[in-house]
Amino acid sequence: MNVDLQIKNKESISESIKIDSKKFYIESYGCQMNFADSEVVASIVSNEGYDSTNNLNDADLILLNTCSIRDKAEQTVRKRLQGFNKLKRNNKNLKVGVLGCMAERLKNKFLEEEKIVDLVVGPDAYKDLPNLIKEVNEGRNAVNVILSKDETYGDVNPVRLSSNGVTAFVSITRGCDNMCSFCVVPFTRGRERSRDPKSIIKEIEILVNKNYKEVTLLGQNVDSYLWYGGGLKKDFKKISGLRQKTSINFSKLLKLVAETFPHLRIRFSTSNPQDMSSDVILTMSKYKNICNHIHLPVQSGSDDVLKAMNRQHTRAEYLTLIKEIKEIIPDCSISQDIITGFPNETENDHKLTLDLMDKVKYDFGYMFKYSERPGTFAAKKFKDNVSELVKKNRLQEIVDLQQEHSNFRTNNYIGKSVEVLIEKESKKSNMQWSGRNEQNTVVVFNKEDYKIGDFVNVLIKKCTSATLIGEAINPTNK
Repeated sequence: MNVDLQIKNKESISESIKIDSKKFYIESYGCQMNFADSEVVASIVSNEGYDSTNNLNDADLILLNTCSIRDKAEQTVRKRLQGFNKLKRNNKNLKVGVLGCMAERLKNKFLEEEKIVDLVVGPDAYKDLPNLIKEVNEGRNAVNVILSKDETYGDVNPVRLSSNGVTAFVSITRGCDNMCSFCVVPFTRGRERSRDPKSIIKEIEILVNKNYKEVTLLGQNVDSYLWYGGGLKKDFKKISGLRQKTSINFSKLLKLVAETFPHLRIRFSTSNPQDMSSDVILTMSKYKNICNHIHLPVQSGSDDVLKAMNRQHTRAEYLTLIKEIKEIIPDCSISQDIITGFPNETENDHKLTLDLMDKVKYDFGYMFKYSERPGTFAAKKFKDNVSELVKKNRLQEIVDLQQEHSNFRTNNYIGKSVEVLIEKESKKSNMQWSGRNEQNTVVVFNKEDYKIGDFVNVLIKKCTSATLIGEAINPTNK
């Protein structure tokens, strides 16, 4: 065979491989858990011969990992789906799938309401994706939204999507047993179950070997993590005394991770007030590589509203927990979730929320108007009777007060040195790096000779309510 023919054949083979290669595109909405789940999905789909793409026009399979926590989140997804109509007209082989909480909530109804959708997959059914994709490629719609009592995806090594190569999420629990009256999560993600600590350590070890510098341990409620060999948490009391003694709770897991990876920065989210123990706070104080930040949703400062929300903690208990955290870890930052305009919330209830905020002075927070979610206890038992105008005004007052408190907290850093892990280039200037200190506050400073993944001591010179601005002193050489 002559050289020219060999070259042509190689080009032909290369072109054939290029044509046969399938690509998937995935978008995530909502909480950090959804973004972590998308990395599990990416791993499973990649094993089916699909390559990841960031270009919608190149995709043979588009997946939206959805959120149902508020109606606005669902409307965002529906609007996004409408935008795919043109793509489908141009590519008859394109398949569109909806994953996550919205898929679980609507199930087969999704296929009826959104004709563009080919497959619907709930949070516990991602391992069935190979079968479901095969079905849609054969011309049939496919649905699997069966909730599991034991699936944790502990045996799946996630593909880090759009990773900075420095920070990563590691899921440690799935589901939730708390049954807050406003929340759809127990219905869309199922009962609470914890992941085998060995699989958690193995996943983190892989990340460390790839030179990742920080992990965030994730769960709907990390403080209720409990491993005693598998199974639902509600069954824990039924097992033998020996297994109870050898069980691993969240404080033990934190200790295990901190000691196994002493040079790795560790975060966790989300905590619930009724489940956070003194042991967790003491463990945080003992290990320097566990970041001093706790996301501690309160939702309301009124006991009447908290009771209606089925939050399982009172205002006084919450404030006592805050006091304990600050006594043990004085420089611990605390962030919040607050919902305003819950059914029957009075002006006095609202003022109690503002008063609680004044007492805590959160570093930052996530604040929302109440959004009725179908199927929840609140939707069934309470009339959504706080007007949109009142909700809007109350939310603005909460946001304004949080802005004031955030500004107070960031100003306290001026003149102090903080340790920053460089994560990316600053959004506002390509001459600056951006990272976070251990309190989870964003810090920007001039690039100089530093690089992504470096730990750097930064002297804070000025600030906004959300960002610290400073000068690098020297790397901490971690």
